[in-house]
Amino acid sequence: MENFDLGTLLGIGIALAAIIVILKSARIVPQRSNFVIERLGKYSRTLDSGFHFLIPFVDKVAYQQVLKEEVIDVERQACVTRDNIQVGINGVMYIQVVDSHKASYGINDYRYAASQLAQTTMRSVIGQTDLDKTFEERAKINEEVVRALDEAAAPWGIKVLRYEISDIELPTSIKDALEQQMRAERERRAAIAKSEGERQAMINVSEGQKQEVINLSEGEKMKQINEAEGRAREIELIAEATAEGIRKIALAIKEPGGSEAVSLRIAEQYVKEFGNLAKTNNTMIIPAELSNIGGAVAGLSEVLRATQKKT
Repeated sequence: MENFDLGTLLGIGIALAAIIVILKSARIVPQRSNFVIERLGKYSRTLDSGFHFLIPFVDKVAYQQVLKEEVIDVERQACVTRDNIQVGINGVMYIQVVDSHKASYGINDYRYAASQLAQTTMRSVIGQTDLDKTFEERAKINEEVVRALDEAAAPWGIKVLRYEISDIELPTSIKDALEQQMRAERERRAAIAKSEGERQAMINVSEGQKQEVINLSEGEKMKQINEAEGRAREIELIAEATAEGIRKIALAIKEPGGSEAVSLRIAEQYVKEFGNLAKTNNTMIIPAELSNIGGAVAGLSEVLRATQKKT
């Protein structure tokens, strides 16, 4: 019984030892990670993602480095601008491990070192920039900080990808002064916009009045032209009608009895007009010889016949 118990315990011990050896020798490296292996306390190799075997009690995983991009919050710090204004700035830095060996043995804590380096670099860059430029050229400041950090962090096996200023805190007095300046600028722009609007309105009114005068003058011109054309056409039509009437009278005179009809018509007109003349005047006008009526009619008839012969 004692031999059986001793053998059982020995078997269990061997099984446990085998399990420990397997656990010590088998390593699974996750994706986007590196394991730094030391053999007897000295750097041996760097394992990429996948399944690996180690020599038990000889090889060990000294460091585990993540190759994914990391975000580091850079704490707020006091910086003095070139025009001697103190501002509080905090930012965000994005870094990535590109060499696991350097990141493990180049520096004790690359995250803390990168954060401190970002603060000192930011102080240096802000010290060379005026307060107004810190707001206007924020992208340029970020680029300068990234360039300085990337050069300094190269021996640590990390790469600084980006740096962004997340907040700039100003003293209360500077805030008040900036608000007053902004308020004055807005009022100036509003006054300019109002004056430009009034100016444009006056221009529009004057242009409208000018166009109205032009339109009225054009209308008056067209009216006069139309009236002149109408009068000319009227005269032309009257002349044509008169000529047509005279031509028809001339043709009628050529007909048998035409001359006698014309003489009778002339006599009638003479008597009618003489009667009207007597009515419209207070003085009664009587021809010296009534026989002259016939002579006048005969004379007019002779004129018509002479005109007919010429035609």
